[in-house]
Amino acid sequence: MVVKNGPTDDEVDRVFRALADATRRDIVARVLRQEQSVSALAGHYAMSFAAVQKHVAVLERAALVSKQRRGREQVVHAEVDTLRRVGRLLDAYEELWRGRARRIDGLLAGQTPPGDPGAEQEGSTTCR
Repeated sequence: MVVKNGPTDDEVDRVFRALADATRRDIVARVLRQEQSVSALAGHYAMSFAAVQKHVAVLERAALVSKQRRGREQVVHAEVDTLRRVGRLLDAYEELWRGRARRIDGLLAGQTPPGDPGAEQEGSTTCR
Protein backbone atom coordinates (compact mmCIF):
# COMPACT_ATOMS: atom_id res chain seq x y z
CA MET A 1 0.00 0.00 0.00
CA VAL A 2 1.41 3.38 -0.98
CA VAL A 3 0.33 6.76 0.37
CA LYS A 4 0.97 9.33 -2.35
CA ASN A 5 2.61 12.55 -1.27
CA GLY A 6 3.31 11.04 2.11
CA PRO A 7 6.27 11.85 4.30
CA THR A 8 9.65 10.20 3.73
CA ASP A 9 11.00 7.69 6.21
CA ASP A 10 13.34 10.35 7.64
CA GLU A 11 10.45 12.79 8.08
CA VAL A 12 8.35 10.14 9.82
CA ASP A 13 11.25 9.26 12.12
CA ARG A 14 11.74 12.93 13.09
CA VAL A 15 8.02 13.43 13.73
CA PHE A 16 7.60 10.38 15.93
CA ARG A 17 10.82 11.05 17.83
CA ALA A 18 9.60 14.60 18.47
CA LEU A 19 6.17 13.40 19.58
CA ALA A 20 7.66 10.73 21.86
CA ASP A 21 8.11 13.40 24.54
CA ALA A 22 5.06 14.52 26.58
CA THR A 23 6.24 18.14 26.83
CA ARG A 24 6.63 18.39 23.05
CA ARG A 25 3.18 16.85 22.51
CA ASP A 26 1.77 19.43 24.90
CA ILE A 27 3.54 22.26 23.07
CA VAL A 28 2.06 21.09 19.77
CA ALA A 29 -1.41 20.90 21.33
CA ARG A 30 -1.07 24.42 22.75
CA VAL A 31 0.08 26.01 19.50
CA LEU A 32 -2.60 24.16 17.55
CA ARG A 33 -5.17 25.97 19.69
CA GLN A 34 -3.38 29.33 19.48
CA GLU A 35 0.05 30.55 18.43
CA GLN A 36 2.24 31.45 21.40
CA SER A 37 5.60 33.02 21.98
CA VAL A 38 8.40 30.83 23.29
CA SER A 39 8.30 32.94 26.47
CA ALA A 40 4.57 32.25 26.96
CA LEU A 41 5.15 28.54 26.36
CA ALA A 42 7.98 28.50 28.90
CA GLY A 43 5.57 29.83 31.53
CA HIS A 44 3.57 26.57 31.33
CA TYR A 45 6.42 24.26 32.31
CA ALA A 46 8.60 23.73 35.36
CA MET A 47 11.78 23.98 33.31
CA SER A 48 14.09 26.68 32.07
CA PHE A 49 13.38 28.91 29.10
CA ALA A 50 16.39 27.31 27.37
CA ALA A 51 14.90 23.82 27.85
CA VAL A 52 11.62 24.93 26.27
CA GLN A 53 13.58 26.49 23.39
CA LYS A 54 15.28 23.12 22.84
CA HIS A 55 11.91 21.35 22.78
CA VAL A 56 10.62 23.87 20.24
CA ALA A 57 13.78 23.35 18.14
CA VAL A 58 13.13 19.58 18.04
CA LEU A 59 9.56 20.25 16.93
CA GLU A 60 10.85 22.68 14.30
CA ARG A 61 13.29 20.10 12.88
CA ALA A 62 10.35 17.70 12.62
CA ALA A 63 8.37 20.43 10.77
CA LEU A 64 5.61 20.22 13.40
CA VAL A 65 5.98 23.90 14.32
CA SER A 66 7.60 26.99 12.88
CA LYS A 67 8.72 30.22 14.52
CA GLN A 68 8.22 33.76 13.33
CA ARG A 69 9.98 36.73 14.86
CA ARG A 70 7.71 39.55 16.04
CA GLY A 71 9.80 42.27 17.56
CA ARG A 72 11.76 40.70 20.41
CA GLU A 73 9.58 37.60 20.59
CA GLN A 74 9.54 34.42 18.57
CA VAL A 75 5.99 33.22 18.00
CA VAL A 76 5.45 29.49 17.52
CA HIS A 77 2.87 28.23 14.99
CA ALA A 78 1.68 24.68 14.41
CA GLU A 79 2.42 23.21 10.98
CA VAL A 80 -0.92 21.58 10.26
CA ASP A 81 0.18 20.22 6.86
CA THR A 82 2.81 18.02 8.52
CA LEU A 83 0.24 16.69 10.97
CA ARG A 84 -2.14 15.95 8.09
CA ARG A 85 0.55 14.11 6.13
CA VAL A 86 1.44 11.96 9.12
CA GLY A 87 -2.27 11.43 9.79
CA ARG A 88 -2.69 10.07 6.26
CA LEU A 89 0.19 7.68 6.89
CA LEU A 90 -1.50 6.44 10.09
CA ASP A 91 -4.80 6.13 8.20
CA ALA A 92 -3.04 3.94 5.63
CA TYR A 93 -1.68 1.68 8.37
CA GLU A 94 -5.13 1.53 9.95
CA GLU A 95 -6.68 0.48 6.64
CA LEU A 96 -3.98 -2.17 6.21
CA TRP A 97 -4.82 -3.66 9.60
CA ARG A 98 -8.57 -3.38 9.05
CA GLY A 99 -8.11 -5.31 5.79
CA ARG A 100 -6.17 -7.98 7.64
CA ALA A 101 -8.87 -8.20 10.30
CA ARG A 102 -11.55 -8.58 7.58
CA ARG A 103 -9.54 -11.39 5.98
CA ILE A 104 -9.12 -13.14 9.33
CA ASP A 105 -12.88 -12.82 9.94
CA GLY A 106 -13.47 -14.32 6.49
CA LEU A 107 -11.09 -17.19 7.17
CA LEU A 108 -12.77 -17.91 10.48
CA ALA A 109 -16.14 -17.87 8.72
CA GLY A 110 -14.72 -20.14 6.01
CA GLN A 111 -14.76 -17.62 3.19
CA THR A 112 -12.70 -14.85 1.61
CA PRO A 113 -14.25 -11.42 2.20
CA PRO A 114 -15.70 -10.23 -1.15
CA GLY A 115 -14.13 -7.21 -2.80
CA ASP A 116 -11.31 -6.96 -0.25
CA PRO A 117 -8.91 -4.52 -1.96
CA GLY A 118 -6.09 -5.38 0.42
CA ALA A 119 -6.11 -9.10 -0.41
CA GLU A 120 -3.88 -8.70 -3.46
CA GLN A 121 -1.60 -6.17 -1.76
CA GLU A 122 -0.79 -8.14 1.39
CA GLY A 123 2.94 -8.14 0.70
CA SER A 124 3.05 -4.44 -0.07
CA THR A 125 3.18 -2.37 3.12
CA THR A 126 5.29 0.57 2.07
CA CYS A 127 3.55 3.74 3.23
CA ARG A 128 5.01 6.85 1.65
